[in-house]
Amino acid sequence: MFRVGILVMSDKGSQGEREDLSGKEIIEILKQQNIYTIEKYEIIPDEQDIISDRLKKFSDEVGLDVILTSGGTGFSMRDVTPEATLAVLDKNAPGIAEAIRYYGLSKTPKAMLSRGVAGIRKSTLIINLPGSIKGVKESLEAILPALGHGIEILKGSATECGESN
Repeated sequence: MFRVGILVMSDKGSQGEREDLSGKEIIEILKQQNIYTIEKYEIIPDEQDIISDRLKKFSDEVGLDVILTSGGTGFSMRDVTPEATLAVLDKNAPGIAEAIRYYGLSKTPKAMLSRGVAGIRKSTLIINLPGSIKGVKESLEAILPALGHGIEILKGSATECGESN
């Protein structure tokens, strides 16, 4: 089982003024995979320092295998999730964000507007997902086939990437 944290960026959601639907969608999709256990789920405001601090806590203190964020990846002045994520990463994993955008472009040209990033902090994979239910579904469709293997590599328990699966 891979230990997962879900971090949703939403000013209104963090104040109880809006129900989080994208984070709940992530939970439902991962439950169907039977290899992920949700250990942390939080809704926080779109504040770069708060986002970075929470990512560090989930990685360094909780020791999660993967953190999936939702929201804050667009063009709005309040959208600072990529900057907060980049500030805490040890290594960038651009192929993940590229795959998300590439897959999304087959559905809508608006996918190119996502600024989400992905990377590694210590032994935790961090992936920014869009804030919409549709964006979350499509992004997970794009990455789930390889996500488990990527986490296994990070944990040092994977077989060769070249093996067919």
